[in-house]
Amino acid sequence: MARWAKPEVYPLMAAMTFVTGMCVFQLTRNIILNPDVRINKTNRTTAVPDNAEEGEKYSQHSLRKFLSSRRPEVMPALNSFFSSSEK
Repeated sequence: MARWAKPEVYPLMAAMTFVTGMCVFQLTRNIILNPDVRINKTNRTTAVPDNAEEGEKYSQHSLRKFLSSRRPEVMPALNSFFSSSEK
């Protein structure tokens, strides 16, 4: 029985599936939650909507609020180990 995909291709397929899922998630999030995207005809009547608080809520979501209180380090323990200047 012939295989339709070689085992060497599985990591590439996994990466492409992950990236495609991220793209679908972001597009869906923008269509549903973005205050600048207006799908309803009633919302499209105003050229410049006055929804600053809705835009603030969209841009400052819970993940961004959580990450804003953290230091921008990928591996903090490793960084502190190598940056200690004890000699």
